[in-house]
Amino acid sequence: MAKKIDSQDSAGFIGWIDERFPLSSFIKNHLTEYYAPKNFNFWYLFGALALFVFVMQILTGIFLTMHYKPDAAQAFASVEYIMRDVSFGWLIRYMHSTGSSLFFVVIYLHMFKSLMYGSYQKPRELLWIFGVAIFLALMAEAFFGYLLPWGQMSYWGAQVIVNLFAAVPFIGPDLAEWVRGDYLISDATLNRFFAFHVIALPLALAGLILTHLIALHEVGSNNPDGVEIKNYKDKKTGIPLDGIPFHPYYTVKDLIGLTVFLIVFASIIFFAPEMGGYFLEANNFIPADPLVTPSHIAPVWYFTPFYSILRAVPPILNSQFPGVAAMGLSVIIFAFVPWLDKSPVRSIRYKGILFKKWLGAFVVSFIILGYLGTVPSTIWGQFPNVLPLLGGSDVATVVARIFTIVYFSFFILMPIYSKKSITKPVPTRVTMK
Repeated sequence: MAKKIDSQDSAGFIGWIDERFPLSSFIKNHLTEYYAPKNFNFWYLFGALALFVFVMQILTGIFLTMHYKPDAAQAFASVEYIMRDVSFGWLIRYMHSTGSSLFFVVIYLHMFKSLMYGSYQKPRELLWIFGVAIFLALMAEAFFGYLLPWGQMSYWGAQVIVNLFAAVPFIGPDLAEWVRGDYLISDATLNRFFAFHVIALPLALAGLILTHLIALHEVGSNNPDGVEIKNYKDKKTGIPLDGIPFHPYYTVKDLIGLTVFLIVFASIIFFAPEMGGYFLEANNFIPADPLVTPSHIAPVWYFTPFYSILRAVPPILNSQFPGVAAMGLSVIIFAFVPWLDKSPVRSIRYKGILFKKWLGAFVVSFIILGYLGTVPSTIWGQFPNVLPLLGGSDVATVVARIFTIVYFSFFILMPIYSKKSITKPVPTRVTMK
C-alpha cells in the first residue's frame, strides 16, 4: 500500500509540474522519443562532449570570478592567490585553462566530422551556420579570457591582436582605440574584456547552442551514410525504421565517451597542465610589463593556424590589412560550405577520391599552419639565392604561404572538385559498417 501511495504521489508531482512546465513533453521530444540514426559512430561523440565542456567552463569560471580581481594592479596577484591560497584553487584554474584548449580540440573534431559526412547539406544549412556562429563566439570568448591572467603573454598577445584592428582602412585607429577603451592595453581594457568574457559572450554562446540544438532536433541528425531516416517510417507508429531513441541508447554511449574524455582531461591536469607551453605559456607566469617585450609573441595553439595565415600574407603599401582580411576570411568562409559543395552525395563514404584528397590536404595544411604559428617566422633562415622571386623570405614564411593557398583552395575549388568527383551509389537505408 505504501508503494502505491508513493507511486501516486510521484505521478501527481510530475503531473503538477507538467501543468505548469512542459517537463515530460521536453524529455519525450528531445530524449526518449527523439529518434536518431542507429549507425552513429565514434565521430558523433564530440557534439555531446562540447556541450559538457561548455557547462564545465561556466561552472569553473564562476568559482574563479569569486576570487579574481579585474584590476591591472591586482589581476596577476589574484590569479596567484587562487593558485596558492584558495582551497583547490589550483585545480579549478587548471580545469578552466585545460578545458579551454580541450574545448577547441572537441570543436575542431566535431567540425571535421561534419565536413566528412556532409552534415551541412540540405536541409541542415542553418544548423551549420549556427555552428559556425558558435565557433566565432568561442574564439572571441577565448581571446577575451586570454588577457585576464595579466601575464606577459596575455598582455603582449592582446596588444598584437588588438592592434590588428588598426589595419582596417579609414576606421582602423579609432576601432582599435574603441576595443581597448584606451590608447594602449590598460586597466580599462582588462575591465571590458572581463565583462565580455564573463557575461556577454557566455550568454551569446548559451543562446547559440540552444538554437543549434533546436535546429538539430527539427531537421534530425545526419549519419555516416548521409541517408535521411525520416524517409522510411513504420506505417503504424510513424517511427523511423532506421532510428533508435536517443535515450537510453546514445546517452549510455556518450557516457562511455565522456569517461574516456575525463581520463584524458584528468591526466593533463595532474601531470602536464601546461602541455609544454602550448596550454599555458611560461611567459604568462611573469607579471605583465609594458616596458619588456617577450622575444617571441604567439597566440594560444588553437589560434595559430589563423595567425600563421595572417603572417603569410605580405603587406601592401605598408598596410597589414590584406593579412588581417585573409585571417578573418579563413574563419568566415566555413559558413559558405553548404553552397560550395556541389556533390550529389553527403557522406565521404560515397564521395570520390578527388574530394577525399582535398579534404586530406586541408587537414594537413591546417595542422602545418598551426605549427608554424607557434614558432618565429625567421627560425629556419633565409634563402634569397634559391628563390629570388620571394625577396629573401625565410623558409617558414614560404611554407606558410604555400599551405595558406592550399587552405583557401579547399574552399574556393570545392564547387569544381566536389561536382567532378566520381561518387559511389548511396544505399536507400543506413548501413551498419
